[in-house]
Amino acid sequence: MYQFSIENKNGMEEIKANVFSKNILVYQSDIDELGHVNNVVYLGWAQEVAAAHWNVLATPEIKKLNVWVVLRHEIDYLGAAFENDQLVANTWVGETTGPRSIRYVEITNPKTGKTLVKAKTTWCMLDSQSMRPKRIDESIIKILKGAVNN
Repeated sequence: MYQFSIENKNGMEEIKANVFSKNILVYQSDIDELGHVNNVVYLGWAQEVAAAHWNVLATPEIKKLNVWVVLRHEIDYLGAAFENDQLVANTWVGETTGPRSIRYVEITNPKTGKTLVKAKTTWCMLDSQSMRPKRIDESIIKILKGAVNN
């Protein structure tokens, strides 16, 4: 994981802290009738990289006590990917309050340097026993922000 900053569309610097990356190979089964990756596939990749990041950050004990559900996805499709493209999905955690946590995902094609997708997902933490929303305590926030190494 690493940290870097970018300039957002308002000209302000936004910090992407503790970015987690996952390589993606585009398969024929990812392609739709238009000849490029189907939009739903990008959504699946966004969820996969989020889960992979959580699995790296959280201990088995923490994962046993807590589960995540999606409340909202926002996705901007900026470019197309094709069969055999090698992509990178980068994810990081943004604002976390109460039971909710914002997670960002960018999927890029390193060969072309283009960002293909930007996604923002609102996740809700649930208690794994009651399946009810659970306030994200400071220890979990530290894990999400990468302040605790597991």
